[in-house]
Amino acid sequence: MKASEIREMSEQELQSKLNDLKAELFNLRFQLAINQLENPMRITAVKKDIARIKTVLRENELGAGNA
Repeated sequence: MKASEIREMSEQELQSKLNDLKAELFNLRFQLAINQLENPMRITAVKKDIARIKTVLRENELGAGNA
């Protein structure tokens, strides 16, 4: 997911996507713990997507996202 795609989303969409990604990260960590994870790089990708969404949400809070 690219930052430009994230900036086009509404705040409600961002919150729901953030919750989905957090749930996915939990499931990936669980799979890693029981050695059933097929793609370990997916954990890194999900973490980065979570960080991007949190960054955009914070920018919107501060008003810097509209500038």
